Amino acid sequence: MSKNLRWKIILIVAATAVAVFAIIPPSKKIHRGLDLQGGIHLVLKVRTDDALKVETETAAEQFRDALKTANIAVGGVRITGLTEFVVEGVPAAADQQVRTLADQQLASFDREAIGGTYTFRMRDNIKIQRANETVKQAIDTIDRRVNELGVSEPVVQQYGRENSDQIIVELPGVSNTTRAKEIISSTAMLSLHLVEDGPVPDQATLLTKYNGKVPDDMIVVPGSTSRNDPTVAYYLLHKVAAITGSDLRTAKPSIDEFNQPAVSFTLNSQGVAKFSRVTSANVKRYLAIVLDNKVVSSPQIESAITQAEARITGRFTQQEASDLALVLRAGALPASLTYLDQREVGPTLGRDSIRAGIVASAVGLGLVTLFMLFYYRLSGINALVSIVLNLVILLAFMSYLGAVMTLPGIAGFILTIGMGVDSNVLIFERIREELAANKGARQAIGAGFDRVFVTIVDTHIASMIAAAFLFQFGTGPVRGFATTLFFGLISNVFTAVFVSRTLFEIILSRRPVGAAKVSI
Repeated sequence: MSKNLRWKIILIVAATAVAVFAIIPPSKKIHRGLDLQGGIHLVLKVRTDDALKVETETAAEQFRDALKTANIAVGGVRITGLTEFVVEGVPAAADQQVRTLADQQLASFDREAIGGTYTFRMRDNIKIQRANETVKQAIDTIDRRVNELGVSEPVVQQYGRENSDQIIVELPGVSNTTRAKEIISSTAMLSLHLVEDGPVPDQATLLTKYNGKVPDDMIVVPGSTSRNDPTVAYYLLHKVAAITGSDLRTAKPSIDEFNQPAVSFTLNSQGVAKFSRVTSANVKRYLAIVLDNKVVSSPQIESAITQAEARITGRFTQQEASDLALVLRAGALPASLTYLDQREVGPTLGRDSIRAGIVASAVGLGLVTLFMLFYYRLSGINALVSIVLNLVILLAFMSYLGAVMTLPGIAGFILTIGMGVDSNVLIFERIREELAANKGARQAIGAGFDRVFVTIVDTHIASMIAAAFLFQFGTGPVRGFATTLFFGLISNVFTAVFVSRTLFEIILSRRPVGAAKVSI
């Protein structure tokens, strides 16, 4: 046996060992999709009106601040609709100045002026654009959250027609529906506000000194007074937040000074600058940490805070702290969600599908083997070995890369058998032609593989390009098929060309040069 052949055998044995190690046991190493192992299927509606309302409120608040900065006294700024607000009592002398400010800051709003009252309405094209952006942002946020849950190959995509406000979410292998829904739909809106007054037991007491009305630049938020007191209390907070969830870099569960679960977070550079500026100017005041429109704690600012680390404390369990850190890392949802459909897919159908797929693969492989043995005699065993190894390597690819086997993926698996047979038929027929030309067995095999190699590589590259496009532009089932097809093509080139040729060389190496023959 030549040294070159010995290294080929070692390479094949090593590749086979690595592949077998990757797929044993298959129940743990091969990830299965929703259609094969069950899980959760959800259809959600994004309440895009929430995002439009927030944008209108933000625009109104920013315009109020701009008027104050420009020393323009107006009667008030009121929100009058989902996408509409009015500025009342604009002095005639400041009319042009107000128009200029509106042109600079409110490009997304149409303006209508009657007397000293300006009405601003969000433009129709902006409404559509913002609604679409809200759905896309919700999809991205949900996708990050379910990936943090450790779900392999979840499906999170727009559902229905174009510009739809519905999202489909499929979570293979997830059984705790309640926790999954809480993590997906939690808005996790985090903000830190300076406390103007409170806490007090009711809103009436809180607003006594303000004649029962909430000041324009303030908000009333419920919360609790301390960790051990669950009684609801109310805070009057500055409407403009010192920092928000968008200023976070990361978040993780931790323990506070009382050895209770908490959530530590790190601010980005912009958040650190804002936090430092606010705390420096408000030492000894209280700062409320607001999560989903509820005050979870209100620590006192002892000194200027210039570091990036901060912490949220409250009445959390360890699991709640972990989940809160997860959703803060993934980012806040731009709007709340409504569940339109919820189904728990049991694994029974998946087991039946797997069983049917295995039976189909075994029957197909058996029939192919009989045909190859009948038509190509003992060389058919060569083809069988290369096809089986092809399938083992394909499964190993999927295991190492964390790809998910789906029902369409099983179809791609069976197609791989066909591709392996096709490659072997091309090679064997070419070898037959060389033998018919009275060439020796070694020459015929060498010429057969060499001349077919370019054809096999050409067809496989073309098919791989098609599979790549299917994966890029397809959805769940199509991507599952494309995944197995793509990796099956890669492994088939190795087995059909390299492994099959090595097997022929092993057989010929055991025979004298002059008596070397091949059964084909």
